[in-house]
Amino acid sequence: MSNQPECPKCHYTYTYDDGVHFICPECAHEWPMQAEEINHDPTAFIVKDSNGNVLSNGDTITIIKDLKVKGSSSSLKIGTKVKNIKLVNSDHNIECKIDGFGEMKLKSEFVKKL
Repeated sequence: MSNQPECPKCHYTYTYDDGVHFICPECAHEWPMQAEEINHDPTAFIVKDSNGNVLSNGDTITIIKDLKVKGSSSSLKIGTKVKNIKLVNSDHNIECKIDGFGEMKLKSEFVKKL
């Protein structure tokens, strides 16, 4: 059985939700879900790579273009593989350790998930 509430307008019992609202297919009435019924964490953030894939902590990524490194005469080459990334909520939203360069912060728009 469904645990969806009945429509407050026409009292139809077979309603459904679209994520943030309940909808009645009988009379097309829409009403918001209560805040405690929406299953999301307001402190969570989503980081996507250049192709739109969602990244998570511990993923392996590859760099999609040559990137100049501040304070260094060398650059990160295209195709450099980076393992065990950490996501942070900032402008450069990936923290990682790259062999030959050490600790580094990257923008997710310059990487793709493997």
